[in-house]
Amino acid sequence: MLTEIANEESRLSLWLRVREFAVPPSMIETATDRRSAGDWAGACAAAHVDVDLDLRSLARTHGRALSSQVRADLRRLAPDLLRWHMPRIAPDGLLRPGLTLTLARYGDGGAGDPESPVHLVVRTPPAWADAGQRISLALWHGPRADAPGAARHPRPRPHPRFRLDLHRHLWDATRTAELRTRAGTAGPGAPPSLGDPVLDARVAAAVAPGRACAVGRWAAEAAIALRADGRSSGPVTVRLGLRERLALELAAGPDGTGPPVLRLAEPRAVTAAAPLVLPDAATWETPDAELLRAGRITADRLHPLVAAALVPEHTEPPPSRGRSGPGRVRFVECRGQQHRIGLLDGALSALDHDPVEVRREELLAALSGTPLPCLQAIDEAHRRPECLVGVRERLDHGDIAGALAVVEQLLGPEAVLRGGGLKDALEDAAQGRIAYGLYRSGLSGPAPDGLPPAFLYSDKRRSRPSDHRSRPRHAHTC
Repeated sequence: MLTEIANEESRLSLWLRVREFAVPPSMIETATDRRSAGDWAGACAAAHVDVDLDLRSLARTHGRALSSQVRADLRRLAPDLLRWHMPRIAPDGLLRPGLTLTLARYGDGGAGDPESPVHLVVRTPPAWADAGQRISLALWHGPRADAPGAARHPRPRPHPRFRLDLHRHLWDATRTAELRTRAGTAGPGAPPSLGDPVLDARVAAAVAPGRACAVGRWAAEAAIALRADGRSSGPVTVRLGLRERLALELAAGPDGTGPPVLRLAEPRAVTAAAPLVLPDAATWETPDAELLRAGRITADRLHPLVAAALVPEHTEPPPSRGRSGPGRVRFVECRGQQHRIGLLDGALSALDHDPVEVRREELLAALSGTPLPCLQAIDEAHRRPECLVGVRERLDHGDIAGALAVVEQLLGPEAVLRGGGLKDALEDAAQGRIAYGLYRSGLSGPAPDGLPPAFLYSDKRRSRPSDHRSRPRHAHTC
């Protein structure tokens, strides 16, 4: 029991960090303003989404009708909402690396080729190049014609378990109201059930502690997935863990007229047709609903579109514009008195010591002397500030502007960083951006020692061989 509570607490704490740092309010505000003005490309840029598609080229190769459909979906796309709902992995809540997932499918591939439908896809870079947590938007024309950008991706084909074309409410700004009915929340009554005690027991035994299954929605979601593949019934596989699968079958209700139900699939039904995988977004309850139910988050900390769907009575406060004020003044015990340190001429300074005294004390410290307590506090702020953990979280999730704003508010825009944890974190982020740029440009071939050339930065968490599994078997999905 204690282990289950600890696991649940760890999972919810992880999602709290993700909700705080992964999609900052400044990104949401900018992307929303640009999307509302009809600038879908500008909204993508604000949400750190690289666009790898050309609508004019698509019109020439597949016709204007298909190009118009894609353009309409791009205008509905809320890239910040998409980033909010992208699959993530433990322990840091970063984007699942090396993933290609479908946002929309467009019939056949045109030119009389019904076997190659066109997909609007979003891709995450491999783990070694995921610094900045950028994602890319592209078109996938089927296995016969991968785009040049897809050739550099480790898994260019859409993943069958991550299908957001069946969950447009997770990225389409015009359909977010569906989130309330499709979030998988149990509600105030009894816990959701498949209506079969044996199946319910198997689900309860297979699910990792701290996770909430949306079993009450499985039958409806399975019907949606099967209908998208041109079937009304058939086998469905539900992935509950690393090695736990449920082979189910969608069938008519007991009286033949009610809604369809899921039951254990017979072996011959599984072998007769390739079982469809229930999408991950349909398998689990959305983490926002879990956080709200546990009282760990309030509606004002959710994405505005998510808050409007899950908490319709919530009133969104007006956004706060403008940068924060200057850094606060701190007091330090120095020579038996309370001295102040704060921003002066754009840098953190000792306000109660004249420049000549400060220079003399800095020279003394350079000769292995003991500096004044005020200068010790300033040095500590440069090397190991209290906000270092928050800065690292922002850098890990790609919020470089937010991290620099925190540093500037603490040290001032004119500060010259000194050696220490803060400078190392910023340098690692810069090297990671270089690695991502090399990956995007196709210049990231393996070096003789098996490491890509951009693997020269010191972050041990990212220092993995280029052929390392992006999702090791012992990793956990958020």
